[in-house]
Amino acid sequence: MFEEEDTTEAQLPLDGAGQKLRLRREEQKLTIEQVAAETRIPIRHLQSIENGDFSSLPSRAYAIGFSRTYANAVGLDAETVISEVRAELALSQGEPGEYHSSFEPGDPAKVPSKGLVWFAAIAALLLLAGIISVYGNYFAAGTGPGSLLPQGEGASTGLAQTDDAVDGANTSDQAGGQGDAAQPPASGQVIFTSLEDGVWVRFYDGAGQRLMEKQMASGESFAVPADATDPQIWTGRPDAFAITIGGQSVPKLAEDDFVMRDVRVSAQALLNRSQQAPEILQEAGAVSQVEPAPVPQPATGLETEPAATPEAATETTSEA
Repeated sequence: MFEEEDTTEAQLPLDGAGQKLRLRREEQKLTIEQVAAETRIPIRHLQSIENGDFSSLPSRAYAIGFSRTYANAVGLDAETVISEVRAELALSQGEPGEYHSSFEPGDPAKVPSKGLVWFAAIAALLLLAGIISVYGNYFAAGTGPGSLLPQGEGASTGLAQTDDAVDGANTSDQAGGQGDAAQPPASGQVIFTSLEDGVWVRFYDGAGQRLMEKQMASGESFAVPADATDPQIWTGRPDAFAITIGGQSVPKLAEDDFVMRDVRVSAQALLNRSQQAPEILQEAGAVSQVEPAPVPQPATGLETEPAATPEAATETTSEA
């Protein structure tokens, strides 16, 4: 019986994997704190490995992964150390049919730092914001500005809008003729209010500095800054904005949807639009002068002979 016990003890290694790691560390005159700083493994886990107490580690995978990192740090053969760790785990914890995960954590020193993680998160957010901005400005159907036509083609396409623009100008003249009391002040606050959802618009000053650019929702308003120098507008839906100056309504920029650009929207400029219909059409990209449509004459029921032409009158005189 005593011989069997001696034989069993002789089969067990004198030094386990943890003891070999500790002896190697002491040979290199390294403290356990130095190893912990280099490997980023907590000191309590290193002590458990050196004592062979692998059961106190979070899991079998951590015991194998941390032992590998410890072996690399002190210059031992990592595969030999891992084989001994697995053997010790099999003797102390292994049971027939027990399943163990094959996952082993890598070197903790290779784990990304917090700064790198934050940088990657911020970069992802900026990329997402850029994608949303590009999609909203260029790919959202029916919400962005239309194509800008050359001046010659713009004049031909603007003919269909002439009558509505002139009617709007005449209406403004009639409203202004009721008295100076109804005229909004030239220094009043100019406010644009969107009448529909998804209306794209850009406001900018005379130097091209952008004041506001977005797709406005229905009922959303924008107050043109009072200190802006020569404020102007660019939009493809001038008919979708209600305008007030000092709280009093003024006519829309147009009654149809077309691209309108570089149109002044100061209080004085908006008040002058109702008195300068040709200039309104020119700024809107239409024609500068409008020929009135022919007025039909009422039928009299009598047929009249056409007036004699100069050539016919000459022939009559010669015959006489």
